[in-house]
Amino acid sequence: MAAPLEGKVALVTGAGRNIGRAIALALADAGAAVAVNVRANRDEGEAVVAAIASRGGASLLAVCDVTDRGQVDAMIAAIDARFGRLDILVNNAAIRREAAFADLAYADWRAAQAVCVDGAFHCTQAALSLLKANGEGSVVNIGGMTAYTGAAMRAHVVTAKAALGGFTRALAHELAPFGITVNCVSPGLVDTTRASANPAHHAEHKALLGRRGSPDEIASAVVWLASPGARFTTGQTIHVNGGAYLN
Repeated sequence: MAAPLEGKVALVTGAGRNIGRAIALALADAGAAVAVNVRANRDEGEAVVAAIASRGGASLLAVCDVTDRGQVDAMIAAIDARFGRLDILVNNAAIRREAAFADLAYADWRAAQAVCVDGAFHCTQAALSLLKANGEGSVVNIGGMTAYTGAAMRAHVVTAKAALGGFTRALAHELAPFGITVNCVSPGLVDTTRASANPAHHAEHKALLGRRGSPDEIASAVVWLASPGARFTTGQTIHVNGGAYLN
């Protein structure tokens, strides 16, 4: 089908840049209306909304801190008011700063868990009634390769991303009776714009394909998991890493 997600509505958290932005655009290209979530950078969110509009798609800017349940509830209510439904939830928001464990402040440890894990909890629970409504909702959590390989300087991030794997499998069991699939996409080494240097673990892992991936290649896996062709796939982690980690 030219537009496999025609008539669907998606929410992508952390959609202002990099992988989140690519996912929002890819879902829109596949026919879905997209709620573009950013925490604070309204300019980035508005740029994604404008890009979707330029391609003929429908979207909504959703400025919301996913760690704040009140804000999340308001975001879901705004999506319901605008589109009257929500079919696809992509839990992408994350914190990826590096720090040696000996120097890792507890506040930074908690921040990683709050955004990655608590954010996925809040968004999924708040969206549940809408996801249940049509009997074929999709939840896609964005994990990470280091949840499987481990990595120095990233104890807080690795722990949070590993938790998303367990969250995915647990919810796959619980939400299957409602026709909701729950899966995880685990990106490997991806070319993204970063505020600082590439993570140290990038030097330790090499993709068999001899290159880094692009955000669009991660987004294509998300689109497939949200599409009609993936309705028999749930509780799975899809590794998109060019062979840097073989599951």
